[in-house]
Amino acid sequence: MKPRTIERVAYATGALLFLSGLVHAVVLVVSDGSWTGPVSMRKAVTFGLSFGLTLVTVAWATSYVAVRPRVRNVLLGVFTAASVVETALVSMQAWRGVPSHFNFETGFDNAVSTTLAAGGGVIILTAVTFTAAALRGDGETTASMRLAVRFGLVALLVALGAGAAMIASGVAEARGGNPQAAYTTAGALKPLHAVAMHAILIVPGLAWLLRFADWTERRRVRLVWVAIGAYSVLTAVVGLESVAGVSPLAASPVEMVTSGVALGVLGLIGAVGVCEAVRRRSRVS
Repeated sequence: MKPRTIERVAYATGALLFLSGLVHAVVLVVSDGSWTGPVSMRKAVTFGLSFGLTLVTVAWATSYVAVRPRVRNVLLGVFTAASVVETALVSMQAWRGVPSHFNFETGFDNAVSTTLAAGGGVIILTAVTFTAAALRGDGETTASMRLAVRFGLVALLVALGAGAAMIASGVAEARGGNPQAAYTTAGALKPLHAVAMHAILIVPGLAWLLRFADWTERRRVRLVWVAIGAYSVLTAVVGLESVAGVSPLAASPVEMVTSGVALGVLGLIGAVGVCEAVRRRSRVS
């Protein structure tokens, strides 16, 4: 499928955002700065890498969603612009050495924090619209890819919902005169936010890989359902850990094993897809 103009713009913009994350990572390492805290350069790193990867992924995944060209241009254009604004403002505040979120110390910082929250709201609205279109229409793609994209978009909404909850909690604490608690409590859902965010890359990516296997579409759909089940289990476990305030790296043995099995299933599906694609290519050549 040849990329449309708006998708090429999103790809290029996402690559630049990702590059900005890498550049800030180098700056952080060279400067021997702190990797923790609300004023760490780490935030510029994570926002650049995350928004860059997410923007490219959303542009690719939604290319399989049946949306009128003009509507697609608006939605993806708004998503791209919001991603740039979010990354730029967080990076700017990191260079200024002040918190980017929940910072109401000055009029300027208040405007930045408000803009970041509004940008998150815009991203949620575009994601909801894309998800509704994906659930409503079939599009020009296979059943396995439709299923994968639908799940990925729903999971993206879960991630964005977790992000909105973090912002709401942090704002309430900061407005209540406890800014330190804002950064502590708001960060509790970060693992859930991160895991759910990248389902739109992993599951459709597996569906794309499986199309190279010399299998029936019915078999591909079954494997995508298995991947969805594994990713759902992983997201649920990480979500429970986040709500309980437990780090995924310090979880109970049962939670660790469950997450490990889910990751193993996803990895196995990917490995099988690669092997089948290589085998098919060998037969053809």
